[in-house]
Amino acid sequence: MTEEWDGEAALPPGSPVHCVMKPGALGVDVSGLDDVEEMQAKMCAMEQQKVKVFRNIKRTFSGASGSLDGGSKAGSLPDRDNEEDMKKIFVSTIPVHDHNEKYRTTTFQRVHISDVDEDVSEETSKICKRILDASKLRDKYILQDPFAPYWGGIDQTKFAQVSKKLADKSKAHPGGMGNYRRRLDPPYIAFPESEEDDYFTCRKQKYGPGDYQTQFVDGVMEVRITSGVDGGSGERLSMPPTVHEFYKDLFSLVGTVHDAACKSICFKRLKLLESLFELHRLLNSEKENEVQKMVPHRDFYNVRKVDTHIHHSAIMNQKHLLRFIKSKLKRCPNEVVINRDDKFLTLSEVFRSLSLTAYDLSIDTLDMHADNTFHRFDRFNLKYNPVGESRLREVFLKTDNLIGGRYLADITKEVFDDLEANKYVMLEPRVSIYGRHPAEWTKLANWYYSNRLATPNVRWMIQIPRLYSIYKGIGLINTFQEMLDNIFAPLFEVTLDPSSDPQLDNFLNQITGFDCVDDESKMERYVYSDYPVPAKWDLKENPPYSYWIYYIYANLYNLNSLRKRLGMSTFSFRPHAGEAGEVNNLAATFLCADHINHGILLRKSPALQYLYYLKQIGLALSPLSNNKLFLDYHSNPFPAFFARGLNVSLSTDDPLMLHITKEPLVEEYSVASQVWRFSSTDMCEIARNSVMQSGFEYPYKAHFLGQGFDNQTQGPNFGNNITYTNVPDIRIMYRQEQLKKEWAFIHR
Repeated sequence: MTEEWDGEAALPPGSPVHCVMKPGALGVDVSGLDDVEEMQAKMCAMEQQKVKVFRNIKRTFSGASGSLDGGSKAGSLPDRDNEEDMKKIFVSTIPVHDHNEKYRTTTFQRVHISDVDEDVSEETSKICKRILDASKLRDKYILQDPFAPYWGGIDQTKFAQVSKKLADKSKAHPGGMGNYRRRLDPPYIAFPESEEDDYFTCRKQKYGPGDYQTQFVDGVMEVRITSGVDGGSGERLSMPPTVHEFYKDLFSLVGTVHDAACKSICFKRLKLLESLFELHRLLNSEKENEVQKMVPHRDFYNVRKVDTHIHHSAIMNQKHLLRFIKSKLKRCPNEVVINRDDKFLTLSEVFRSLSLTAYDLSIDTLDMHADNTFHRFDRFNLKYNPVGESRLREVFLKTDNLIGGRYLADITKEVFDDLEANKYVMLEPRVSIYGRHPAEWTKLANWYYSNRLATPNVRWMIQIPRLYSIYKGIGLINTFQEMLDNIFAPLFEVTLDPSSDPQLDNFLNQITGFDCVDDESKMERYVYSDYPVPAKWDLKENPPYSYWIYYIYANLYNLNSLRKRLGMSTFSFRPHAGEAGEVNNLAATFLCADHINHGILLRKSPALQYLYYLKQIGLALSPLSNNKLFLDYHSNPFPAFFARGLNVSLSTDDPLMLHITKEPLVEEYSVASQVWRFSSTDMCEIARNSVMQSGFEYPYKAHFLGQGFDNQTQGPNFGNNITYTNVPDIRIMYRQEQLKKEWAFIHR
């Protein structure tokens, strides 16, 4: 269990002391000093006293071993003296910041537009009705309430028990850090050693495989209730809209968003929102800044930020990968790592075959930075190969290889260690399930479990590359249905019988969602026609984007219904969409996706952009990635989306190809703030959005954002707690008021 010295609510009076300096505790009075030399001498004495005090603290924290700085054994006389010194230096209570303090102000200057209730034209009324009908289409598809607390597979009662147990243990330890923290982190036990510590046991064994019958019907796994459950009714547990309904609704939505009058009105509303935000900044930016200054401890660097769109194989930067490769060459030169042409090669032999030594390697030699890739997604994908060699990618960046993906696991652990040291940056890296073979899930889960790749700062996501045409071409699969079988059948099996694959069951607790990835700019041969069902899709061509989206969505819909019924975690659907290609892809994800990655093509469709705003669908944009592939940085719509109130966050996509620092997400924020002149309030609002979009479970989000963060629809602060988010209530109230006004406009 980790602990943090944070700026949130204090423990009750009488709790162990907290690290807050008492005025004058160091015995140096600097008031009334006129002589500069005397002031400098006093300040020097103060600094020396500080050093002495914190050396004593360090000795105390060394605990029983007394190994740090020659610290004494716990319970010895010097140790007790240190405790007495700290009681003199640190206050025992910390004021709790509530809603009545100054920085909780909700008064700010508003722009009022008069005569908004006057009659509108008949055309405007019709368009408003069409937009309202389009927004209601999404409600038919999305199973999860976006504002409902998500606990995953966590048993709330057991979680509370484990939290109390670990908190008591921390406080009971002599000189433990828990005695000098404002609050403890929520427990995180990914690999429990006993049933007592396993808070993921929520009703998992209540139903067995005999209680439900699963079968693919027209590409969608149906779940029927059989004997032992509800009298064995044989009814379907859940029914997502059929593929025919989906395409009917998609055609209707596309017709609406391409209507000229609809585009005109939506464009006008979006420009109005953008202008109102600029006025809000002019009128209230100083007040927002003043409120932020009143908040103790919190600033942009120590608010939580989640990188909701990052690919695991590119999770590190180039310098990190270079150091790692050199270290492996130095330490493990004779380890057999690959089989080529029926010959096993050691690591040193692999590099000799490439005429390379450790000394030859450099950032330029690796050649993994995304240069000359604009509108060349094929070249960008080749950058995953170090030195342009696929064999090095297989050795260092694959989970399924001759060494069981151990090198990738090792460098992943190093990245995770950096995250834990940073504490305020979280990740949701994507690992691939290709659908080539049903054993992929077992292999991936075994890689995760055997290498213990879990940390409080990370939740995993699954990405499904749209590579049907490649696998069909080389004979790995015959129909699209086979891919769906390989992707989803193992998940239904382990859901009904967790004991059939305990490692996969454990891994699923750490997975928050699914992604669908590939190059959207590829031309699709089949667009909006009568498609064959997946079992009959034996064509060489890849199914269109909308076809992929529907069948992944529909199977996740039924899988989530089953897992929710059994008390297990569920999965969001957050595909890549709108990076390139057809704007209509964004219409498909409007219906089926919880959130999306990219979405920059919304700039070309005012009506779709307005619908995404109304429904507050999350957009994880990666401007530095777009700059290398499809859109110049200065042309990126991110600042416009943000000003208009879309639910946007910043993400890194591929740090290995795009970023140069050890903290790629902070680098992404840094560039955006400089180029687009974002204020501290803007940056913290974007960071808050990233946490809201992420799949972290409720107790962790509550720790990041404050209790009641999910209360997005009611005042006075709409779920915002500035002591956690550093976002003034003024900003959140402005956003909610504008959203409410837009809904009122649509309903007129």
